Amino acid sequence: MSTARKFFQVPGRFEMHRGGVLERPVIAYETWGQLNAERDNAVLIFTGMSPSAHASSSPEDPSPGWWEEIVGPSRPIDTRRYFVICINSLGSCFGSTGPSSVDPLTGQPYRLNFPVLTLEDVASAGMLVVQGFGISRLHTVVGPSMGGMTTLAFAIANPTMTRNLVLISTGARSLPFSIAMRSLQREMIRRDPAWEHGNYAPEAGPITGMRMARKLGMITYRSAREWEQRFGRERIGEERQTGDAFAPDFEVEGYLEAHARKFTGQFDANSYLYLSRASDLFDVAEHGGSVTAGLAKVRAGRVLVVGVETDLLFPLAQQRELASGLDALNREVHFVELPSIQGHDSFLVDMDRFRPILEVFFA
Repeated sequence: MSTARKFFQVPGRFEMHRGGVLERPVIAYETWGQLNAERDNAVLIFTGMSPSAHASSSPEDPSPGWWEEIVGPSRPIDTRRYFVICINSLGSCFGSTGPSSVDPLTGQPYRLNFPVLTLEDVASAGMLVVQGFGISRLHTVVGPSMGGMTTLAFAIANPTMTRNLVLISTGARSLPFSIAMRSLQREMIRRDPAWEHGNYAPEAGPITGMRMARKLGMITYRSAREWEQRFGRERIGEERQTGDAFAPDFEVEGYLEAHARKFTGQFDANSYLYLSRASDLFDVAEHGGSVTAGLAKVRAGRVLVVGVETDLLFPLAQQRELASGLDALNREVHFVELPSIQGHDSFLVDMDRFRPILEVFFA
């Protein structure tokens, strides 16, 4: 299969934010559009926890991307106007160096010898890719969910690097509810005997733990209103019944099982643990002593903040906090609250609401 994925290799040591180093790590990314002569039309995208860098299709890889309706020609992030770079997070398993990668110093996979990962590290890795293109200032940095926190880390560390920010369904830090959910997901994985303290074989791993973690994740990514409207109490058809007294009986159970099985075949368990923990560790307040002081380091002139009223993981109050904090610093802030019922995943599925907002901002 063709691929548009490219790789940036750090030429030496990569110092991690909370200690430890990586030797010559690799960052995977994809690009769309053309960098103009002034090198000022670049848009950088940081992803949520589980996507790859394949945000949109391209001639090199025509398979649909995770943000297919947002990135591309004549789409809100128009690749006829902008040079778009999407980063696969450091620590992930879609080409960037992560726990399943081989440590060049030992010749063995890092596994749990991978240093503590933070979103500051993910942002720093993205900055290296941008610098590799000779770009001195970005048009916009975009981040949904975990990518929004990474975008904040990027903007704080590189205050003059971007003119605009787009922060979607994210916050200045994770709230206790989100931390609790992710902690339980990580425990599900680590309690699976097949996890083997992180030393599972590449073709094996904690499949049961990953399935359970993904199911819990899917429940938090959507909303109870959507479950009711979409599934109600609809039962699984008799032809799909197994005879097991406690097998899935409702369509919503079948939906969760299908998503869980798909995910376990795609994502590395240790990468999941590291990125999940990195989401919990991030806090804007650590960059100045308070959220207000941390946001004061953000110099982007225009900021779009988007929240969804049914989001469990990053409730609207968190987007209001970002918008009001940046507005108080005399930034041009555009704050949009959406009534979508798809919860945290709305930015991936409710395109009828998200497309117009992004079109207006980028216009």
